Amino acid sequence: MSQLNLFIELTRLKKPIGFMLLFWPCAWGLTLAYDFSSNLSTYFFYMILFFLGAVLMRSAGCIVNDILDKEFDAKVFRTKDRPIASGKISVKIAIIYSLILCFLAFIILLNFNYFTIILALGSMPFAFSYPLMKRITYWPQLFLGVTFNYGLILGWTAINNQIDLVALMFYFGAIFWTLGYDTIYGFQDIKDDEIIGLKSTSIKFKKKPYTFLFSCYSIFLINLFLIGYLMNFNKISLIVYVLIVIQMFYFQLKKLEIENYSNCFKKFKSNNYLGLMVLVGIVIGKI
Repeated sequence: MSQLNLFIELTRLKKPIGFMLLFWPCAWGLTLAYDFSSNLSTYFFYMILFFLGAVLMRSAGCIVNDILDKEFDAKVFRTKDRPIASGKISVKIAIIYSLILCFLAFIILLNFNYFTIILALGSMPFAFSYPLMKRITYWPQLFLGVTFNYGLILGWTAINNQIDLVALMFYFGAIFWTLGYDTIYGFQDIKDDEIIGLKSTSIKFKKKPYTFLFSCYSIFLINLFLIGYLMNFNKISLIVYVLIVIQMFYFQLKKLEIENYSNCFKKFKSNNYLGLMVLVGIVIGKI
């Protein structure tokens, strides 16, 4: 039981916000591409596969992140007790866990078409090199956005077996969504990161955080409305879109307190609900 608890702590399974933020773009792409006049069993089957894949890959990613960051994590108050940083789990065991998780994710991936499999395998270098970005650039959150929203493309190709302009536009906008919420998340560690020499958009834009976040969320929302227009969504979906605007600009930005770490984490976690709202908006827009 002790080892199981350490594994759960290592993979952050008790903190579902991580794998949900990875899952939502997959669900968006899949739902946007799917023809709801056909058999829904395939849709739900793929949705389950993407959810399981998100859980497995996020868990593996957490392990790789903790291996690469173990020296830094030990110096940051929020992360110093993580299993690898604290020495409770060895790097060797952690690597074995990561390989097992990746193998299980690969088995799930084999259920998709060949094109989607190739695209997914091509994303692996991005997924596992992300932790290194905070050492060399102030834009690791942008790199995370490119990686975390890749599932949107995979969701689309799982149905259409090709990449179209609509999917690329949605992917582009979603990157700025991640850029925004992960910058908010980064405010929790900004003091420790500056001391140990790590970089982030939270540090780069600490003097004008609201301007930067407003810009990121605006780009995402403009793309979201544009996708609705190009896909001929019905007018009822506009109600959900308005709620999304309110959630992002009022509940996240207006009520954000960057000096309050618990407030930052709360605003970050609220993006889980936003991901669901976007999915609902797509479904309503298509029916």
